[in-house]
Amino acid sequence: MNLTLHLTENCNMDCAYCVHEKKPVRMSEAVVDAAVDLAFSTGKNAGLCFFGGEPLLESGLIYRAIRRCMLKTIETGKPAYYKMTTNGTLLTERFLENAHAIRMGIGLSFEGLAQDTCRRFKDGAPSFEIVEEKAKLLLKHMPDSYAMMTIAPQAVPQYAESVKYLYALGFKRITATIAYGKRVHWTDEDLELLRAQMQEIAAFFEEQFLKGDPFFFSPIDAKIRDYIRGYNPSERCHLGFRQMPVTPDGSLYACTQFIGDPDYKLGDVFRGVDRDRQQCLVKRAATPESCKDCALKTRCTNSCGCTNRLETGNENTVSPLQCSYERMTIALADEVADRLFAADEAAFRKRFAADVPEKTE
Repeated sequence: MNLTLHLTENCNMDCAYCVHEKKPVRMSEAVVDAAVDLAFSTGKNAGLCFFGGEPLLESGLIYRAIRRCMLKTIETGKPAYYKMTTNGTLLTERFLENAHAIRMGIGLSFEGLAQDTCRRFKDGAPSFEIVEEKAKLLLKHMPDSYAMMTIAPQAVPQYAESVKYLYALGFKRITATIAYGKRVHWTDEDLELLRAQMQEIAAFFEEQFLKGDPFFFSPIDAKIRDYIRGYNPSERCHLGFRQMPVTPDGSLYACTQFIGDPDYKLGDVFRGVDRDRQQCLVKRAATPESCKDCALKTRCTNSCGCTNRLETGNENTVSPLQCSYERMTIALADEVADRLFAADEAAFRKRFAADVPEKTE
C-alpha cells in the first residue's frame, strides 16, 4: 500500500500560491508506526511518501519510519519504497547520504530564477541562494532527482529561463504545473504570455533532444506518451486508492485536497481502511460530464478530483483555467512530437515508444 505521510502542518516558508494553513502540528511516533504497519498490510510492497508542510522539519520521524520499514521488510519479505517532496532548505549531507542508500526519490520544489518571486521564507527573506546550494548538494548525491516547478502568474515571465537554468544546474528531470487555487489570479494576458514561454521551452526541449542530451519535462513528455501509448485508466488518479494521505492524527483521506472533509475520510491508520467507503469512490464518474464529448478527454487531467476541487470546489467540475491550460499543453506537445518524429524517427521511438510495436497496414 502507498501512503503519503503529512508529518507536519508547519513550514518554514510562505509560498505565494500555497493554500495550506501553517500550524505547529506534527505526527506522533505512534501514528508513524501504525502507518508503516498499514503500508505493509496489503500488496506486494510498501510505499511511503514524506510530505508536509515541510517534512524535513520532522526528520526524526522520517528516520523512525525508515527503521520500522526495514524491520517490516525482514519480517514480511516485502520491499519498501520511499519518496519525499521538500523545499530543500533543510537538506543536509547526512540526510542525503542516507536517502541515497535507500534509493529515496526526492522532488525539490524549486522555481529556478523565479524562486524569489513566489517562494520566500516566512519573514519575507529570499530563498534562491540557499535552495540553489541545496540543489547542488542534492544533485551530487542523487543526480536523478526531480526539480518541481509550480508556476504562478507572477513567475511566468521567467518560466523559460528558469527551465534552462535548472537544466544547466544539472536537473534532467523537471516537472511543472501552473498554480491553482484561491491565492492565484490568472488573466488572459497571463495565459498568452504562458503560451509564449512554453513555446520557448519547447524549442529548448527539441534542441537538447536532437543534440542527444535530452531531459524529461513533464508537460511535454506526459502528453506525448499519453498519445502514443493510448489511454490507460490505471495510470490516472484514483481517489482513495493510489496514494492515500495520512494526516498528523492518523486519519486517512481520499486525496490531499479532501483532508478534513468527512465525506472523504477513509478510516485511520489504527483501524485500517473503510473498504465500503473506498469502493463508493470507484463509482464516481471518471470523466466529468462537461468533458465527455471532448476529443482530448483521454489526454487531459479532467479526472483529477484534487485539482477540480481546488479550482471549482467540486471534484467533477473542471475550471475554465484548467481546460485552457490543458488544451494549450496538448497542442504544444503534439507540435513538438511531429517535429521530433520528422527530424529523427529512431530517436523519437526510442524515447517515447520503445515498448510500443509499430503499426502495420
